[in-house]
Amino acid sequence: MRLSTKGRYAVMAMADLASQPEGKPVSLADIAIRQEISLSYLEQLFGRLRKGGLVKSVRGPGGGYLLARTAGQTRISDIILAVDEPIQATRCTPGSPAGCHNNRGRCLTHDLWEELGNQIYLYLSSVSLEQVINRTVLGTSGHLPATTTAGT
Repeated sequence: MRLSTKGRYAVMAMADLASQPEGKPVSLADIAIRQEISLSYLEQLFGRLRKGGLVKSVRGPGGGYLLARTAGQTRISDIILAVDEPIQATRCTPGSPAGCHNNRGRCLTHDLWEELGNQIYLYLSSVSLEQVINRTVLGTSGHLPATTTAGT
């Protein structure tokens, strides 16, 4: 999957912003310190988040950023897509009939990886920023199913 630091850092910064007292603008410098992310990198990300309608900026003394909608209404997929991060597991262009081979054909595993990308997108669309900050993102990751050995 092509989820770079851009997407991960945007989610981290938005979670930080959402966890601060409501109605009080948060400076990027404060987020940068708490999350250990470069301030200049955050400025780039928040420019995209603002254009994507996820945050609004407040100018002047005591200014900073606020969520443009509630944490419960903000989906993790929205954040990742706002910073131009494609959610895909193939090396092909999403939705293109052309594949990744030199002859523009699809590899044998193309459908597998394309569906994985779809499932990742569906999952990230099902998780809100509120769930992240309240630590209620539950699942079975890390739990392997019980295995049986043949003949037992």
